[in-house]
Amino acid sequence: MTDEITREAMDYDVVIVGAGPAGLSAAIRLKQLDPDLSVVVLEKGSEVGAHVLSGAVLDPSGLDALIPDWKQRGAPVAVPVTEDNFYLLGPAGSIRIPNWPMPKLMDNHGNYIVSMANVCRWMAVQAEELGVEIFPGMSCSALVWGDRGEVAGVIAGEFGRNPDGTPGPSYEPGMELRGKYVFLSEGVRGSLAKQVIAKFDLSRGKDPQKFGLGMKEIWQIDPAKHRPGTVTHTMGWPLGSNAGGGSFIYHLDNNQVYVGFVVHLNYRNPYLFPYMEFQRFKHHPMVADLLAGGKRIAYGARAISEGGWQSIPKMVAPGVALLGCSAGLVNVPRIKGNHNAMLSGKAAAEAAHAAILAGRSGDELTEYETEVRGGAIGRDLKPVRNVKPLWSRYGLVASLTLGGFDMWTNSLFGGSVFGTLKHGKTDAEATEKVHYHKPVDYPKPDGVLSFDRLTNVAFSFTNHAESQPAHLTLRDPDLPIRDTLPDYAEPSQRYCPAGVYEVVTEQGKTPRFVINFQNCVHCKTCDIKDPAQNITWVTPQGGDGPNYPNM
Repeated sequence: MTDEITREAMDYDVVIVGAGPAGLSAAIRLKQLDPDLSVVVLEKGSEVGAHVLSGAVLDPSGLDALIPDWKQRGAPVAVPVTEDNFYLLGPAGSIRIPNWPMPKLMDNHGNYIVSMANVCRWMAVQAEELGVEIFPGMSCSALVWGDRGEVAGVIAGEFGRNPDGTPGPSYEPGMELRGKYVFLSEGVRGSLAKQVIAKFDLSRGKDPQKFGLGMKEIWQIDPAKHRPGTVTHTMGWPLGSNAGGGSFIYHLDNNQVYVGFVVHLNYRNPYLFPYMEFQRFKHHPMVADLLAGGKRIAYGARAISEGGWQSIPKMVAPGVALLGCSAGLVNVPRIKGNHNAMLSGKAAAEAAHAAILAGRSGDELTEYETEVRGGAIGRDLKPVRNVKPLWSRYGLVASLTLGGFDMWTNSLFGGSVFGTLKHGKTDAEATEKVHYHKPVDYPKPDGVLSFDRLTNVAFSFTNHAESQPAHLTLRDPDLPIRDTLPDYAEPSQRYCPAGVYEVVTEQGKTPRFVINFQNCVHCKTCDIKDPAQNITWVTPQGGDGPNYPNM
């Protein structure tokens, strides 16, 4: 259908998809190198930052490399880490894990508690001052291919399709934005990056990418309990042996704290309910005491790439490069990826600038790949490459010991006694059938500390026009009821943190699988965890989705 539509085209030197830290860093660096380069950034959110969700404790190394005078320029990076705590939780108590046995790379001092949404808004201002064109509300719905099979651009700004996909009465076909190079910085499991990885077989010879589901609330708390700069991470309860993961609690300014929970998506039990694990966590005495008398003011969720060094695909193909979380550059034990996203954007920009200066276009930016793997990003990710597979194989306690030992040997001697461990199965393949497991009994949310999903989704300020096609598509519409309901108790009902999927059973009728796509917060968990890989997330029309204030 796309081929039958005539669109206007605009040409740029570099087209960037996604106004996150990676895409904005690339745009800024390109203009720093050559103010005459034409650079455009296309962002699917209603504004820059609307779809940005991260912890976040920011390692400023990426910002230092990109904009050394960021403090003087007023970057919203103003709450330095003053206290760093690690706890192992039980149902009613906790054990403080001392900081001294941990490798230096785990130290958060010198880092900052930030809203990455606000950092990106500030970065967008810096980019526009340099002459970068930034267009929010512009979803990129398809790739444009060149005569040599290279990625030559994207289609952006398509609006007004009917629910069945046909053009409606107010249909706008969008435009072709063509570039000598296209940078995909869509975040985790981006729809265009997924196509490029498959088309060019970029994951060949690499481990499967692994993922976690991160859920986050912002709380306004009692000023007497607020300690700006305090960073707390926990492991253990309530997940126990059911799944890997843990929590973060970050005290920023204005008497606010970020309360977050991450569940590794390689869990086996299809009855596990990640969102309810998060809600249960807040009833731990340590957390409940902190939040008592406070109020939740925002909620959101997103997937996190956790595969690390082993899972980074080839990052370049003809005409295109994968940046930041589109390539999976998160340091899992540090719970940090924003600095690497920025560094990847800077490296991609430098490679593209050199190529354009040499008269090249539409080829592979191999210099970018070389810099990522051999430079600061590689030095950050390689020493921690075994932490995730050790946790997956041996569980929490063993991984604390073995993972810590492995990080020390890598830090001190530049090598590991384990070599490079493999991840094994994909997260979808890790899901086991129901007859191996028992349902998990979760307490009902109390509406004070814990909340049902739909109530919380309202605090993500998400919205999708109901007249558009559903952006959550099924390869086989009959499969959820026919196969995954009897085999896996249809786990999408539980792994989705926004209540998008439900099985509706009416007396005397066959159960129906319902997709409430209006609730979607674009976390991409369904695209990752569905055991049959039957669900595909594609971009909705521009501006739709969550509208995060300062996540």
